[in-house]
Amino acid sequence: MTIFETALVLHLVADWLLQNEWMAANKVYLSHPAAWVHSGIHALLLAFPLGWKAGLVLGLIHMLVDTRIPLRWWFRVYKKSEASPDASLLLIGCDQVVHIVCIATWIFLTSQR
Repeated sequence: MTIFETALVLHLVADWLLQNEWMAANKVYLSHPAAWVHSGIHALLLAFPLGWKAGLVLGLIHMLVDTRIPLRWWFRVYKKSEASPDASLLLIGCDQVVHIVCIATWIFLTSQR
């Protein structure tokens, strides 16, 4: 597997297999321990293929994306889909795309050195 494929699989494991209800319900609040535990899991897993700096940065970015603030702005300003009956499903999909783009961007930028 490539580094990207490994990071992608680990991201999915962290977000879907290792995230429990407590994390899912409370990760939107930066002051809640669940946000830090969930992002810490991401940081730890991503550090294996990408290094500790990537794990730390991507874990923190993951936490910020999970506050839903950037995504709600995107839904309001660009997608115009806040009132859609499928809004929660669209939010989950966009959340995953943003996380994966962040991982891919890290790999692209650090491989250019």
